[in-house]
Amino acid sequence: MTRWVLHVDLDQFVAAVEVLRRPELRGRPVVVGGDGDPTKRGVVSTASYEARERGVHSGLPLRIAARKIPDAVFLAVDRDAYEAASDDVMATLRGFDAVVEVLGWDEAFLGVDTDDPEAVAREIQDRVLAATRLHCTVGIGDNKLRAKLATGFGKPAGVFRLTGDTWFEVLGDRPTDALWGIGSRTAKKLLAEGVRTVGELAAADPAELAARFGPATGPWLVRLGRGEDHSPVDDAPYVPRSRSRETTFQQDLDDWEEVGREVSVLARRVADDVADDGRAVARVVVKVRYAPFLTHTHGYALPAPTREPAPIGDAALAALALFAERRPVRLLGVRAEFEREDS
Repeated sequence: MTRWVLHVDLDQFVAAVEVLRRPELRGRPVVVGGDGDPTKRGVVSTASYEARERGVHSGLPLRIAARKIPDAVFLAVDRDAYEAASDDVMATLRGFDAVVEVLGWDEAFLGVDTDDPEAVAREIQDRVLAATRLHCTVGIGDNKLRAKLATGFGKPAGVFRLTGDTWFEVLGDRPTDALWGIGSRTAKKLLAEGVRTVGELAAADPAELAARFGPATGPWLVRLGRGEDHSPVDDAPYVPRSRSRETTFQQDLDDWEEVGREVSVLARRVADDVADDGRAVARVVVKVRYAPFLTHTHGYALPAPTREPAPIGDAALAALALFAERRPVRLLGVRAEFEREDS
């Protein structure tokens, strides 16, 4: 038998959970975000397919979503409900003779030994649907990268296989940001180097990209273009690298003394989370989103790793002091990054 990687991705997961709780919403544009009030500041967490077809997507400000779809149903985020549904899905996946690597609420990799991965994929869909009434798409690949990308071609509720034999046929002419791991900024930088497509990235000289993107990133981008990925499916529990808190203000903060007080409040909340986690913090990062929507971050390394609230708060204020602009602020965030175990 052959070792295959299957990527299971729940279709419109959060919206689907909400529709299960409110069957009357089926077929309507549903937008989940913030406290469900689109007149307030906040962003879309997820949207149903009906809403996506009308231009609403994750990360879009709720007010813009309301302008695009005045008749949409807006709902508040309910983490407890989504986590409970996710737990049921992952328990179902662990019932297979497979290594299961959970990626988040709504997706996981499975390492499976089989001669018929499509049959396993369909059985996964049937079991998940029976256990949770949720639909999922399954991507099949000969590595994690290809399985992950295959899922996008199977949406919604389908099965799609992508391997080294079909990689360039499927992806060769597509822009580089079609790849998992390449965002719009990297794609623009690649375009500036004359690399437009996945096929061109695969044919690029690793040394030339190393000179532009760095000795590790440049060759990695070429491997990405070729669909190469040697990382195993790993069922070790996910351990977060940081803890963070953030808040969006309904009215811009013009007074930077008030900004400092709000950063201190967030830092105390993060310190409480850190105390529950039990690991030491090595660095604190502050995020500032200026009005209307420009975001910057600055970090501050602690003199020594700690779990104590006072040094974490001091580091947050030190990071805030690195912001040169004192413009009105609409969002603040504080992130505590844990000490690396190999440091």
